[in-house]
Amino acid sequence: MEHAAKQRFLTGITTSGTPHLGNYVGSIRPSVAASQGANAESFYFLADYHALIKTGEPARIQQSTLEIAASWLAAGLDPERVIFYRQSDIAQIPELTWLLTCVLGKGVLNRAHAYKSQVDKNTSSGAEPDADITAGLFMYPVLMGADILMFKANQVPVGRDQIQHIEMARDMAKAFNHLYGDLLVLPEALIEESVATLPGLDGRKMSKSYDNTIPLFASREQLKKLIAGIVTDSSGPGVAKQTEGSAVFQIYQAFASSDETEAMRRAYADGISWGDAKNSLFERIDRDVAPMRVTYQALMAQPEKIEAILQAGASKATACSMPFMHQLRHAVGLRPLAAAQALTPASRKMKSDSPSFKQYRDKDGMFYFKFIGADGQLLVQSDGYTSHQEAAKAMKLLKNGNIASR
Repeated sequence: MEHAAKQRFLTGITTSGTPHLGNYVGSIRPSVAASQGANAESFYFLADYHALIKTGEPARIQQSTLEIAASWLAAGLDPERVIFYRQSDIAQIPELTWLLTCVLGKGVLNRAHAYKSQVDKNTSSGAEPDADITAGLFMYPVLMGADILMFKANQVPVGRDQIQHIEMARDMAKAFNHLYGDLLVLPEALIEESVATLPGLDGRKMSKSYDNTIPLFASREQLKKLIAGIVTDSSGPGVAKQTEGSAVFQIYQAFASSDETEAMRRAYADGISWGDAKNSLFERIDRDVAPMRVTYQALMAQPEKIEAILQAGASKATACSMPFMHQLRHAVGLRPLAAAQALTPASRKMKSDSPSFKQYRDKDGMFYFKFIGADGQLLVQSDGYTSHQEAAKAMKLLKNGNIASR
């Protein structure tokens, strides 16, 4: 009887703030659910390297790392079933970042949402386009790509606004594989359509940068107070309300069953008061969060226990990343010199017993290909192409005899 191949899931949260409800429904909850599948192999990490891009407060990063680790564990993540680690404990991730940097076109990074947004902001204010933009912000997608590709993730749970990063990781993998062989796995984005992005207190996306979040493990009293402050329209009791665009309804839907959601939809149509709608939202969230809150508070009181869990996870992660990095280093030519005899003229002649095409990227950033005879002599040298896809297409045409040598 055949068994389905295990799917690898990977996700992380940047350690620059306190986990909020948006993190929970968009990342933590679906990730924990995915980890419990029989055919799942799951990787979860605390993205503390990414945090360095967002904050210059060391104490904040350390505290956030503790809070996020405790949140995941309290939400049901079992460190015995998954690989749960801190990004900065895996030395191979920044190394892979550099390898990817060397094959990815700068133009791809120019289109990254975070970078473009900052450039647009600078331009509209009359500042230089790249004012106050660090290389870290510009390179953020490459580090994220390395996080994903290092562990051959098949699926990455993300919010809809993060899909571009998965697409860029795929671009990196394709560029690398084209040059060095099919070593990197192309990931897919995994999205829960209805809850991928949660609105915050002001109706915009719930985000630390907007200061509109509801902390996941706020006390019961604080949770009720924050929910009471969610922005609504001015319609009074008895007036039918629109579910479309209602932050109260959207957050409720993220926690409620389909039957509960339909009941709330009818209540909106019947003119439920905003006070009653918010109270229903509070009770529904607290029903799920209260048991986890107790576990979270106990874990926060034992940081040494969390550190031990993360170190154990780092050992498991490194057992995957180290041999894979050896394979990648060999592929790109970072090899022990003891193997240099393979480059002697005699060895080259033995290996070149038939004509072959070779594609490569030169120091000018352009992509080329060449046709080498069985005797090792260069027969055809192409012009430069701006992308490896164009070079590959031209090489294929030449192989088929459809174009003249260049």
